[in-house]
Amino acid sequence: MLEYARWKYILVATVLVLALLFALPNFFGEDPALQVARKDHAAVTADAVQAVEAFLKERGVHFDKTYIDNGRLMVRFASVADQLAARDAVNERFTGTYITALSFAPRTPEFLRKLGLRPMPLGLDLRGGLYLLYQVDVNGAVNQALEGYAQDARRALAAANIPFKDVTVVAVEGNRPTAVRVVLPPEADVNAARSALTQPLQGLNITTESLPSGSAIQAALTPAQIRERQDYAIQQNITTLRNRVNELGVSEPIVQRQGVDRINVQLPGVQNSAEVKDILGRVATLEFRLEDMQNSVYEAMQRGRAPLGSKLYTHTRFGRPILLKRDIIATGDQLTNATVGQSPEGPAVNVKLDARAGENMLKTTRANLNKRMAVVLIEKRRETSEVDGKKVTRDVTDEQVINDATIRGVFSNNFQITGLSAGEARELALLLRSGSLATVIYPIEERAVGPSLGRDNIDKGVTALVLGMAGVFAFMAIYYRTFGVVADLVLLANVVLLTALLSMMRASLSLPGIAGIILTVGMAVDATC
Repeated sequence: MLEYARWKYILVATVLVLALLFALPNFFGEDPALQVARKDHAAVTADAVQAVEAFLKERGVHFDKTYIDNGRLMVRFASVADQLAARDAVNERFTGTYITALSFAPRTPEFLRKLGLRPMPLGLDLRGGLYLLYQVDVNGAVNQALEGYAQDARRALAAANIPFKDVTVVAVEGNRPTAVRVVLPPEADVNAARSALTQPLQGLNITTESLPSGSAIQAALTPAQIRERQDYAIQQNITTLRNRVNELGVSEPIVQRQGVDRINVQLPGVQNSAEVKDILGRVATLEFRLEDMQNSVYEAMQRGRAPLGSKLYTHTRFGRPILLKRDIIATGDQLTNATVGQSPEGPAVNVKLDARAGENMLKTTRANLNKRMAVVLIEKRRETSEVDGKKVTRDVTDEQVINDATIRGVFSNNFQITGLSAGEARELALLLRSGSLATVIYPIEERAVGPSLGRDNIDKGVTALVLGMAGVFAFMAIYYRTFGVVADLVLLANVVLLTALLSMMRASLSLPGIAGIILTVGMAVDATC
């Protein structure tokens, strides 16, 4: 009888035991789950888990298991109805602290999870995913364009030394702003003002009118320009959403326009859906401004208004007020790249500007050495509150200073943003690198994508695998007798090893993958016998 060295038997047995251990999580299945993550990207604590559990019990929402996975709380449920009820309850109670997303959680025992063992992720044809429907604020996009024209008009008049009282965005017809209005004092030269505004307001319908206190120049968008701006905002948002999805590593996403002002986003196989949902909808951009060193920030707070040409902000890191000049040096739209790095002060974001912004930054830093410059993070969101028993929705813009520093040297298009935590730096770099949204988007629908189709495919695929293997094993045992049983054990070990290897590599299981396993079994039979 053929004999092998004992260490070879021990090696084979050890490999098979380890393979069985790695393949084991795939046999427990999964349940509907709710993923709960902190908005500040900190890890969820044990106290927070207890608070959420107590709240769900108080609301009468039944759940099977809770555990922390990579800093996020996972809550498993026996049914989709409980999952949806828990999502609504948590969103209502912890709206300012946590973000939630529907997901699926494996029923893997805790001791296997602690060992870092996980089942194979399902492929796009088996796993559902996240379905999001966003509404685009197309009117806000028009307002942004008008604000840009207004800022260019102020700069042009100041450069030409033409006095003006105010430059505002106004509505010509209806309630929607569609024009820029420049109010001039009586001593101003209207013709010179129109000549100075020809370039910055190019393409707009410019008219002049006389006022009791002077003159006014009005530049209005045409209906065609309004539609063009709205279409541009939707297309730009689609591009930005695609970039953000790609940065997050979601494969084969669907991001497309739906109707007049909506965007449909389908993310098959999303695992970190809470973060994905938060990142996709964030309207965040940066502004670089000089600090107002001539006026007192505390006097501005006491008066309740900032001096002319300045604006009052709050520094998020120190919680103190700060006074910044209204003139913008550069914006997040002018960034060409943003990566996470390190600085002597801790985590940082390495920023690279385009040529135009870099030139402006060079001039500013050269003329303002030893003065302070700040970075303003601007985020827009929609907030729903209850007033007199009715739900009222309003748009909120948060403007906060995330960093301010003294200009120690001259620089142009390459520099760092510091004063951030590791999570904040990583998220800010992703948002800036993927591009800013042209205007605000509001989520109006969220649901899982195709879970019934995925489950049906999984069941049919597993049934085909089991029946196919059972038929092959039975044939081998009957036809080849003892050698057939040995071959069956070898084939079973082959399937276990293949499953373990796919689980270790975190390779996605798809319908072609199931067919490949069946084909492997058939080819192994031919090779064995």
